[in-house]
Amino acid sequence: MKDVARLRFAHLPTPIEELERLSTVLGGPRILVKRDDATGLALGGNKTRKLEFIVADALAKGAKTLITAGAAQSNHCRQTAAAAAKFGMGCILVLNGSALDELSANLLLDRLFGARIIWVADRKDRERIQEETFRELEAKGEAPYFMPYGGSSPTGALGYAFAVKEVLDQGCDPDWFVFGTSSGGTHAGLVLGARVFGYKGKILGISIDESTAWLKARVSGLASDASELLGPRIEFEPDDVLADDSYCSAGYGVLTAAEREAVRLFARTEGLLLDPVYTGRAAAGLIDLVKKGFFKTGESILFWNTGGQPALFAEKYQPYLA
Repeated sequence: MKDVARLRFAHLPTPIEELERLSTVLGGPRILVKRDDATGLALGGNKTRKLEFIVADALAKGAKTLITAGAAQSNHCRQTAAAAAKFGMGCILVLNGSALDELSANLLLDRLFGARIIWVADRKDRERIQEETFRELEAKGEAPYFMPYGGSSPTGALGYAFAVKEVLDQGCDPDWFVFGTSSGGTHAGLVLGARVFGYKGKILGISIDESTAWLKARVSGLASDASELLGPRIEFEPDDVLADDSYCSAGYGVLTAAEREAVRLFARTEGLLLDPVYTGRAAAGLIDLVKKGFFKTGESILFWNTGGQPALFAEKYQPYLA
């Protein structure tokens, strides 16, 4: 395996906990949780694993400013802003929405870490504005580093390839990995890590906002590209990717009764906080699949809590969670 540049600032390994009360309430398979909300950086989350590789790559290339994009309450942007501050870099965040008079949750933390925010009215224009900003800084000789939405690049995906090894090294070998999937980086990393490190279980991404067909194509391609950073290229096919888009029809960040119930159930059975957008939706899918008998009673499931709890304090979500 090739050596890959990595900065080790995440609090790893993150704990694996058994959710006994939740498993009993649901009357289904054994459920465990991988606490990737406890990775340490800026209140933690899954993007910290990706940033260990991305920031190392950026610094190796002489970059001085990280440029990325997301929603106003993006967990990825919050952790990117913190990583930039930690390593003395500038940070520009291209966020869809409009400037707010009062800041809360992730957006408040973005500003606290010193990030510059560029607002984009329409999400479809976000990537274009990010690219234009990158070119402007590049023309000025300011050494920017372009980071795609969600940190979902081949380099970023390595964070979750090595997360698979971490789980196996912890003596945990569940039948299923279940998690929220959107931009595809976490998903691709898990698929790649399973192949490289010998995990034989199934990897199911619950879609937050994308179709199953899109995710299969995106994740398989990203996993293939990421594999070249570790050794000979591995060609993954769309059929190598499991994704379920049954729970995302309401749209990104739109809370339904299912997300509200999932967040409450995890909180009231396990004292475990889920974010309302990603893990809340993924947990809602998990709960529904258990109730439908999708998983066998004797199977074990490792649910990845990918963080994002600051969004619980965003004003737009509070009325729906009370």
